[in-house]
Amino acid sequence: MARPESPGALFRRALAEENPLQIIGAINANHALLAKRAGYRAIYLSGGGVAAGSLGLPDLGINTMDDVLTDVRRITDVCDVPLLVDIDTGFGPSAFNIARTVKSLIKFGAAACHIEDQVGAKRCGHRPGKEIVSTEEMADRVKAAADARTDSDFYLIARTDAIASHGVDAAIERALACVEAGADAIFAEAAYDLPTYDRFVKAVKVPVLANITEFGKTPLFSVEELKSVGVGMVLYPLSAFRAMNKAAEAVYTAIRRDGHQKNVVDLMQTREELYDRIGYHEFESRLDALFQKGKA
Repeated sequence: MARPESPGALFRRALAEENPLQIIGAINANHALLAKRAGYRAIYLSGGGVAAGSLGLPDLGINTMDDVLTDVRRITDVCDVPLLVDIDTGFGPSAFNIARTVKSLIKFGAAACHIEDQVGAKRCGHRPGKEIVSTEEMADRVKAAADARTDSDFYLIARTDAIASHGVDAAIERALACVEAGADAIFAEAAYDLPTYDRFVKAVKVPVLANITEFGKTPLFSVEELKSVGVGMVLYPLSAFRAMNKAAEAVYTAIRRDGHQKNVVDLMQTREELYDRIGYHEFESRLDALFQKGKA
């Protein structure tokens, strides 16, 4: 019997077969199932999403490794679409911390991760005031992550936030150092135009990820536009989460204001739609079969 592909191998296959690979953010296990149903070949767990969605806190390096692993496990327990995970700066100051993080991600079923070059007290990549570590320190982070892989197919992406503070040339320079240290791909954060992506792609010679997040520094380029400059991965980290929050706030406001939910029912997923998306009837049928067996 053939051995099943690891999550990392599934991610690499998706990257080879879909160009560019669309990677959609899934804030929780339910959203992971919805993303799979929509046909995505890879999904994403955002560090900012864990902070805001699971903890109700801003994306300022407050998450711990265990906070992220809890959400990783919940997603990978029910969804086999390969999961890319945001690990910020690696959840600790040393190579040992980074190694522990990578080993834990693989153990919990993640397929890939990205690690960034901000200082420990990090900020959202599209906010001002970001500070970054030296190129040497970032390369050491990447090497620690690469060396820690217990699955050689686990996919490692190095994110650089240097464009905003040091310019494109400096960002490419450190991206090259990250590739030399073992990164499989480069995440060029907060790139502001297509020529910038083109420069990264031509310089680094590995897949480049474009973060197409709403309300940020990067225009909402289409898949075709990004493909035209050779981008290998297109990330939509929190699109569904933003929509979910807007809908939830509208429902809360309406019920409080009107004293009923009749005016917002059209915004809601129906009971049958929910049951279908999470496989409720299949679980119930198995439960019924067990009851019948007990009565026999």
